[in-house]
Amino acid sequence: MKNKDKNRFSSISNRIVIRFVISCLLWIAFVVGSFFIGWEVCSRISWSYDDPIYDFLRYIIADNSSEIMVISIFGGIILFSAISIKTSLKYMNNMVDAAKSLSHPDENPIELPAELTDVQNELNLAREQALRNIDIANDAVRRKNDLIMYLAHDLKTPLASVIGYLNLLRDEGQISDELREKYLSVSLEKAERLEDLINEFFEIARFNLSTVSLQYSKINLTRLLEQLTYEFKPMLQEKNLHCKLDVDGDIMLRCDADKIQRVLDNLLRNAVIYSYENTEIEITAQSRGEEIIITFLNFGDTIPAEKLDRIFEQFYRLDAARRTSGGAGLGLAIARQIAELHNGKITAKSEQDKIVFEVTLPIS
Repeated sequence: MKNKDKNRFSSISNRIVIRFVISCLLWIAFVVGSFFIGWEVCSRISWSYDDPIYDFLRYIIADNSSEIMVISIFGGIILFSAISIKTSLKYMNNMVDAAKSLSHPDENPIELPAELTDVQNELNLAREQALRNIDIANDAVRRKNDLIMYLAHDLKTPLASVIGYLNLLRDEGQISDELREKYLSVSLEKAERLEDLINEFFEIARFNLSTVSLQYSKINLTRLLEQLTYEFKPMLQEKNLHCKLDVDGDIMLRCDADKIQRVLDNLLRNAVIYSYENTEIEITAQSRGEEIIITFLNFGDTIPAEKLDRIFEQFYRLDAARRTSGGAGLGLAIARQIAELHNGKITAKSEQDKIVFEVTLPIS
């Protein structure tokens, strides 16, 4: 992009220089041609000695013709130089004024002289991008604020339940073991939900990967995936899900192990949350040349195309009504950023009740 802009401004400078050179050459040709044409014309006329024009022409031709010609030429060059400098300064002022207007993207489109059409188009594109960025930022802030409001509201419910059941356990002197077990189970369940919500708050607060530095090491991706599926067994059993792992032998990968583990964890957690009960989640990993392709396939509600484009946005939740099962809407956004930090990518597709996430990472 920088090279394109540099070439564009060089083109404008070249046009100004070429215009100046052509103007000077034409002026020189005009002065020299006028002198010789004047000489030819005047030589064919019979002049009277007492004619004042004759004395003037004789003064020019006889004594000062070369000096006058040089003065005319240099005078014209100086004039064209001043015009070129003034034009360049005018263009510069126009571009400075246009650049200032970028801080007010809601104003009218930028208009520049015809010679600066390329610059005008680029500035208007930058202005449109600024407008889009403002909309994206405002939307992210709105979704973040809404999510915090939802989480703050949801914190009250499990906290109130925990306090209520603990008060019952404290105040009721005679209580059966069965009822005590029930109260304790409900309190534990609500406390765990409360912990999840608090963790989501921390996740929102620390979400900033722009300055993260990667700590590279060589890992066995196959072993990492096996460990991940083993750790998810309790979560899989809750929905009676089966996780199938299909990996091409031992795949070695140079990466930041902790962050890549987080990517895989987020993708598998997402697959579990949005899978139909009694279905299968399939994880595959294979080497393709200098890249490793990891896919997560699960069976769930087909994601509409308009939502599929947005699921990697910060704080975007596929189903805002399912706050009890979903997270803060950061998992996929974090996963994509980590993959991109590794010069990789994550893509998603969904059709016919199938959801597929594909992670592409360079081997080294």
